[in-house]
Amino acid sequence: MTDTDSNDERRPAGELEAAVMAALWAAGSPLTPGQVQADLARGLARTTVTTILTRLFDKGVVGRDRQGRGFAYFPVQDAPGLTARRMHTALDRDADRASVLARFVDQLKPDDEQLLRRLLEGEDS
Repeated sequence: MTDTDSNDERRPAGELEAAVMAALWAAGSPLTPGQVQADLARGLARTTVTTILTRLFDKGVVGRDRQGRGFAYFPVQDAPGLTARRMHTALDRDADRASVLARFVDQLKPDDEQLLRRLLEGEDS
C-alpha cells in the first residue's frame, strides 16, 4: 500500500466524491478520469478516480459517454439537485415519514422555515 492509498482511506466518506463532482461541475463538459485526476491535483491514482466515477455512475449521479476505449463523465444534476436527491434518499430510509419531516421542520432555523413555507405555498417557485 502506498502513502497516497493510506491517505485516501482516512478521508471522510464522500469527500472524494464531492471533489470529483466539483471538478465535473466546473468543467462544463464531460471529463475522462485522467482529466478529473489532473484537475484534482491531489496525488490520487487514476484508478482511484475511475472507481469514484464508476460509483457515481452506478448511483445515477453522473452520466458517461464512450470516448475511445474509456468513458468521459458528466454530472446529471447541479449541486442543489444532488443535495435534494440525498435528502429524498435519507427520507426514504425511514418508514415513519411524518415523524422525520416533523422533526426536520422543528430543527429548521426560522428563516429556513419561512422559506420552506413560501415554497410550499408556491410563492418562490
